Order: sequence, then C-alpha cells, then structure tokens
Amino acid sequence: MQKDNIYIKNLISVIIPVYNSAKTIRETLNSVIKQTYDNIEVIIIDDCSTDETVKIILDFAKIDTRINLFSLDYNSGAAVARNYGINKAKGQYLAFIDSDDLWLKDKLQKQIDTDYPFVYTAIKMINDNNEIIKDKLSVPLKVSYNYLLRNTIIVTSSVLINRNIIGDFNMPLRRSGQDYATWLLLLRRTKYAYGIDEALVLYRKGKNSLSSNKLKSINQVYEIQTKNESISKIKAFFNTLCFCMYAFKKHYLK
Repeated sequence: MQKDNIYIKNLISVIIPVYNSAKTIRETLNSVIKQTYDNIEVIIIDDCSTDETVKIILDFAKIDTRINLFSLDYNSGAAVARNYGINKAKGQYLAFIDSDDLWLKDKLQKQIDTDYPFVYTAIKMINDNNEIIKDKLSVPLKVSYNYLLRNTIIVTSSVLINRNIIGDFNMPLRRSGQDYATWLLLLRRTKYAYGIDEALVLYRKGKNSLSSNKLKSINQVYEIQTKNESISKIKAFFNTLCFCMYAFKKHYLK
C-alpha cells in the first residue's frame, strides 16, 4: 500500500541497526554523513548494546542534527530493529547500512539519479582491518524475482528503495535472513531490482559477522522459500543448490 502523502519528497531515510558496534560505528557513520547527497535523516536503532556504541552515536548526534537514535527495550534482532527504523522514517526513500559496512561518498547520489524504485550496487569486501580482501563483485543491471531465488546478489547495505513506487513495507520477523526475504517480497511488487555495477559499498566480512555461518545461511534460503514464499520443497531445494554455488564463488573464488 502506498502512503506517498506522508513521505517527505527526496528525503532519504538511512536505517542503521546497531548492537555492540563500538569498533566500527564511527567509520560507518562518517561514511553516511559525508555523502555528497546530503538530504538525509539517519535513524539508528540500538538493540541493547552493552559497550560504548550509544555514547559514540550521541557524540555524533551533538554535531549532526540529522542523526536520530532510538533504543529497543529488549534485544530483538535486526528485523525488529530495522522495522522500528522503517516505521520512524519520514523519507520518500529508504536506504540500509549495517553498522560495520562503509559507503563511498557518492553512493546515494548515484542511486537516486537512476530514478529506479529498487536499486542496489556492486560491492568490495574488506576485513576487520579495512583491507580489501575481494575486489569488485560485479552485479547484473537488473534482477527479477526468479533470478533472486537462485542468487545472493543483493547486499543490504547497497539497497535504496523508493516508497512512493514500491509502497510501505516491513521486513519479515526473522532473526536472520530477513533482508533476503524482504527483497523477494518487494520483487513480487515490482518487476525488477536494478543494479549499478560500481562498487559503492565496502562490505565487511568479519569473523563474527552473521553471514559467516554458511550452513545456517543455506538453511535460511530454503526455509524462506518454502515458508515465506510457499515454493515447493523440490523447487526450493534446487534453487538453494544454485544459491550455494553462487555464494561460494562470491566469497571464496578470486
């Protein structure tokens, strides 16, 4: 359902869930607030951090009024945190970034210039020391729902959504895999997601990242397809095999 009458035109709402992100949140926030496209609001949702995360964010908020911090009462996971942010967002556009990833300075400008309703970008992978461990992972210029069933191409920190076209939405309430489930949900509303084949995101592949548990990720793909998308078990199994082959290539092959 579209609710364009309540969105602020051309404003990008940047959603950042955080949990014990003190080691990386400074760099992440700097990459957001230094974007060449500056008509943004930054919505940060703290999921009950116990380190210095909140203090660091509050220090940023003192010098940049675009930053808004909200705190959950209970540790609830990324889906709940992102949905909280989505429901607080005032912008026509939604962008997501994880608390350890980085944006190149013209990421948002290049995306909004495309005028596509659902747009993502290529990425480079970095480690915990900000060293590039995998150069640009090219992306196709557009992907469909059926393509995404077999491929792991869309990275959350690269996405920009135009809610005036896509409409309002919330992420499925899953502890993990909610981003993939969301892109499938949105591709049932619009024909394609469009790619910019330029590495505008530095995606951190840390030792403790959620995506590091590959067996769990594989199970999530199958579960999302059978439960969220009501796809038959045989077809979902075949899709998951294809998904695994691409994921292996993306993460491990040079």
